[in-house]
Amino acid sequence: QVQLVESGGGSAQAGDSLRLSCAASRGIFSFNVLNWYRQAPGKQREFVGYITSGGSSNYVDSVKGRFIISRDNAKNTVYLQMNSLKPEDTAVYYCNTIVGNVQYWGQGTRVTVSS
Repeated sequence: QVQLVESGGGSAQAGDSLRLSCAASRGIFSFNVLNWYRQAPGKQREFVGYITSGGSSNYVDSVKGRFIISRDNAKNTVYLQMNSLKPEDTAVYYCNTIVGNVQYWGQGTRVTVSS
């Protein structure tokens, strides 16, 4: 089974940076696309960005130029570097991947950004 564990969340002030990590338990991690989502209180879960097995990444417009996704296949870990944080970035952040047509989710890590 695939297990994903997020970490690195916490409280920050607007303009600060945080680095989130997502560690995967499976040895096939390097072959999968890894996605980041977030869910703010009272809102739907929102797609943030993804990174391919080859290291290419893409992002939702609201975080482009501020967030960077990277991966270290040797460590089975994907990262979300969040810069120039805004209060609207406040949410629980989740990583996600698909293996054999099944979606796997971590339990999330909370990010709170104050103005």
